[in-house]
Amino acid sequence: MRKLTFGMNLSLDGFVAAPGGDLDWGMPSDELFQWWSDRVGATGTALYGRRLWETMSSHWPTADQQPGATPAQIEFARRWRDMPKVVFSSTIRTVDWNARLFTGDAVTEIARLRAEDGGSMDISSATLAAAAMRAGLIDEYALVTHPVLLGGGTPFFTALDSRVNLTLVETRTFPGGVILTRYETRR
Repeated sequence: MRKLTFGMNLSLDGFVAAPGGDLDWGMPSDELFQWWSDRVGATGTALYGRRLWETMSSHWPTADQQPGATPAQIEFARRWRDMPKVVFSSTIRTVDWNARLFTGDAVTEIARLRAEDGGSMDISSATLAAAAMRAGLIDEYALVTHPVLLGGGTPFFTALDSRVNLTLVETRTFPGGVILTRYETRR
């Protein structure tokens, strides 16, 4: 069985995007960017919803070819392109960059992928992760909390039908007061 992790940047008040989808409040330090890059490099398969897929695929496929790209950005772009990805959407028609499109029931497909052998999987979409959370499929949560209050937007956590008990497995502080907390689901 593969491990399924939901990890994203979030505000102190629990949002992964500000109203209107704004993400520029969560700009990473070099150290945090390297942590995300290493995570991408270690991920067996990434699961994306349409909105985050559109954001990522509009930038990272060619980010390493942009004037002024840093070595870290070049490395991240290469890792992102190479990482296998599944995009869950009923509105887009094609995907590129080592991705495949899935248009059916997301929970059923995530459960099927999780039951396979292979490397770890990351969900990088709050809406998609909400469905997996409600189905009890998330094995780990990686919260990268930024010291900002957004007051609204897209929440990291969704309403659940029952309690989920977690065990803290890591904390780490990054420059700028950003704190990583990782929790595993107690089963």
